[in-house]
Amino acid sequence: MAAMHERRVRSLLRPVRALGHYLRLPAIAKAERRKDALGLPSHDPGVERAIDEGVAWLGRAQDHSTSADGGVARHYSLLTGWSTSYPETTGYIIPTMLSYARWHGDETAHQRARRMLDFLVANQLPDGGFQGSSIGTTPVTPVTFNTGQILLGLASGVREFGVYREAMRRAADWLVETQDPDGCWRKHPTRFAAPGEKAYETHVAWGLLEAARLEPNSSYADAALANVRWALQHQHDNGWFEKCCLNDPSQPLTHTLGYALRGIIEAYRFTGDATFLKAARKTADGLLTAIQGDGFLPGRLSPNWRGAVRWVCLTGTMQLALCWLILYEDTGEVRYRDAAYAANGYVRRTMKVEGPLETRGAIKGSFPVNGQYGAYQYVNWACKFFVDSNMLERAVRQG
Repeated sequence: MAAMHERRVRSLLRPVRALGHYLRLPAIAKAERRKDALGLPSHDPGVERAIDEGVAWLGRAQDHSTSADGGVARHYSLLTGWSTSYPETTGYIIPTMLSYARWHGDETAHQRARRMLDFLVANQLPDGGFQGSSIGTTPVTPVTFNTGQILLGLASGVREFGVYREAMRRAADWLVETQDPDGCWRKHPTRFAAPGEKAYETHVAWGLLEAARLEPNSSYADAALANVRWALQHQHDNGWFEKCCLNDPSQPLTHTLGYALRGIIEAYRFTGDATFLKAARKTADGLLTAIQGDGFLPGRLSPNWRGAVRWVCLTGTMQLALCWLILYEDTGEVRYRDAAYAANGYVRRTMKVEGPLETRGAIKGSFPVNGQYGAYQYVNWACKFFVDSNMLERAVRQG
């Protein structure tokens, strides 16, 4: 009886606490929350404008990082402002900036990527790994996932500039050396996720595959593919993944599902092995059942692909749109293309292309802004995946 009474009291107090939290918000956060409560804006700025605005915001995030070190600020928060630089996501923002620079002949974007690379090399740990979380977080210890994402940037730096090969090798060697015999990485997890094995570390495997393209005589590809095969042991028949979330594997984020799917797609693209393509399509097809016609995709998904929340993880939506577009290129299946177009359009409508520079061109962690992924934040990786997916949409539309 006492436990039942306690639960009832907590239930009654919940709306009171929620109101108290709302009243303590800064005015700018309250205003954004009220605006989002009205629903998705109707205006779509279009692919070209959205790409340009997104890249411009990533540049401002680099310039306004409070650690002022050449890295990209993790986020702009409506509660606390700009953050310090985030090595992990700075790593995979580099290929985005280089792709934009090549497409537009933009030397500023090119040099921004170079500064990001120099920032990463300056922060590589003696063993070759890279720290978790943002600059200034302690203790500074190497983390598997973060190192794998930075490896994507280092490999693109080797291709573009002809340098950074030593840093790339050291990071890749560390990943190979710390991998368990079954292909899983268990020794160096992040402190910012629940303990346990992570199927989404196929995105780390992708980093090793990029390094393997530059070092074909290494063991990098073998290690990468061993991890993807390990992860596929946790894929259900309908494509859903166990062990695939930061903190709630019973209803994973679209963000971490996007990581897992991209790693499998890249394993297929590296090997041409139809087994990987079949596995990728199982997950991609399951995700198609969760997206609505207007591009709304719940931020967490249950094992039957039903939405578990009412908010959207905009990062995850962009990652999955990008995966669907890649699969469209590989298979010609127009349902992948059309789902990606809808998802991209949904997120474009959340982007501001006018107004304060702190939020213009940025992408929120969640829609609405108080959703439970990056609440009240505009996170740099959401913008990175947004730019990637819209650049690929532009390429597909142009044939």
